[in-house]
Amino acid sequence: MVRTYLLLAWTWLRASAQYPGPLIMMVVGSFVVSALDVAAIWVIFEHVGSLGGFDLAEVMFLYGAAGLSFALSDILFGNVERLSQHIRSGTFDTMLIRPAGAFVQMATDRFSVQRLGRLTQAAVVLAIALPQLGLAAGRAWMIPVMILCGTVIFASIFTLGGAMQFLLTDAPEVANAFTYGGSALTQYPLSVYGNELVKGVTFIVPLAFVNWQPALFVLDRPDPLGLPYWLRFAAPLAAVVLSVAAALAWRAGIRRYRSTGS
Repeated sequence: MVRTYLLLAWTWLRASAQYPGPLIMMVVGSFVVSALDVAAIWVIFEHVGSLGGFDLAEVMFLYGAAGLSFALSDILFGNVERLSQHIRSGTFDTMLIRPAGAFVQMATDRFSVQRLGRLTQAAVVLAIALPQLGLAAGRAWMIPVMILCGTVIFASIFTLGGAMQFLLTDAPEVANAFTYGGSALTQYPLSVYGNELVKGVTFIVPLAFVNWQPALFVLDRPDPLGLPYWLRFAAPLAAVVLSVAAALAWRAGIRRYRSTGS
């Protein structure tokens, strides 16, 4: 499946490379638009000394980690959210009869590096923030783990959103509330939100494990909401559980699908 994914992605990349000018402009535009979020954080810190008990470097660390995870999942699997377009046009039927998995074909459909701008921007923010944190060597190992788990969590949410479109062809906007909305939510410390919301994104939709809970360990900070300490290490568990749920939902959607017009 990995080989098929790479071959299909490479095919679309070669096609998009035929028009390098527009491609470069889209990458730069994505970088600039994403940078506006950082500008908003800077504006906030011009008026306050901390945000939810976290200083500028710590908030930028949370932002960069969440942004990098989301950008990776968006590049690799974000196209799955466009499933309803293929269902309505009938092109999804074509994918089902090809000798390749429908999910892989959806994920690589019109694969392009235009989202690289968001990825680069998040990586730059994270690279600037990390040296300012003075992290202990015994805690830095969690950073690649949190980015990997965050990528899996966002990819699983993209997949669940795609699976939902087998039932509701107008579901992309609902799914976006959890994907793009979840990305926006995790850019800030969860301590700025209400307790009920934090519990919801911890125990129902596990967005807290994208960066918040692992970051509390990395930064050696107590949980402002008093949640159990072991949750700091539960990101891999949350990623596995959500990815299994997403895989089952996708398979159920495929089994239920009865072709266009049914």
